[in-house]
Amino acid sequence: MYRRIRELREDADLTQKQMSAILHCSQQVYSNYELGQRDIPTSILIALAKHFKTSTAGVRPHSCGGGSRLYTRLDR
Repeated sequence: MYRRIRELREDADLTQKQMSAILHCSQQVYSNYELGQRDIPTSILIALAKHFKTSTAGVRPHSCGGGSRLYTRLDR
């Protein structure tokens, strides 16, 4: 998932600082999400999906690789 949120951000030509402002968190916290050093809270996952106009499944990677964390699907 962590790589996926970076891909989404870069495809939108946004910096980490801009993305952190959108999500109302610090740039360091957002960087930790992208690096997989911090779990992404459900509220941030939903905010990412809304910002990128996708479902929460669209924020997650298309396949589960080794070491991936399991997140509850919140799609409606």
